[in-house]
Amino acid sequence: MEPQPVSRRRFLALATASAGVAALARAQPHAPILTPAKTPVPSAAANAAPVRPPALAAELVKDFVTAGHANLPRVKELLAAHPGLKNACWDWGGGDFETALGGAAHMGQREIAEFLLAQGARLDLYAAAMLGRLEVVRAACAADPGTPAVPGPHGITLLTHARKGGAAAAEVAAYLESLGAK
Repeated sequence: MEPQPVSRRRFLALATASAGVAALARAQPHAPILTPAKTPVPSAAANAAPVRPPALAAELVKDFVTAGHANLPRVKELLAAHPGLKNACWDWGGGDFETALGGAAHMGQREIAEFLLAQGARLDLYAAAMLGRLEVVRAACAADPGTPAVPGPHGITLLTHARKGGAAAAEVAAYLESLGAK
């Protein structure tokens, strides 16, 4: 049997593979050779998803968000029993999502908003406007000049949220008006 000629492509592939094996041997002269039986296998627990509690009941979330609009005692009662509600949101339909903090914000319910924030609720821009947090609103508008035109829950504007904040948010309302907000 005559030797078969080796194509340039095959020669380069063999040479590259040989060089790679030689480089590995030089780079790790004392590394143990692992056979498939000795290869460490991650445990199933390492790959498991974190254990989460069950989802909050939809009616509970709706009750909490509704209470956030004007019923501080109910907000406190529900949150004491179900701390996960603090950031829960309800879809009123068509993607009109709202949290209890969002409800408090567009209703001008400062006491409810401040209570929820003290319990760890996430501050949103609409609540910041109602609470008179000018630095937050100014930073958001500087980052994205279109911000004043973005509607909040129920399509309520950022300026309306600021106006619901009364005297404490008058500076925010004036700032938004200076930007042409409606």
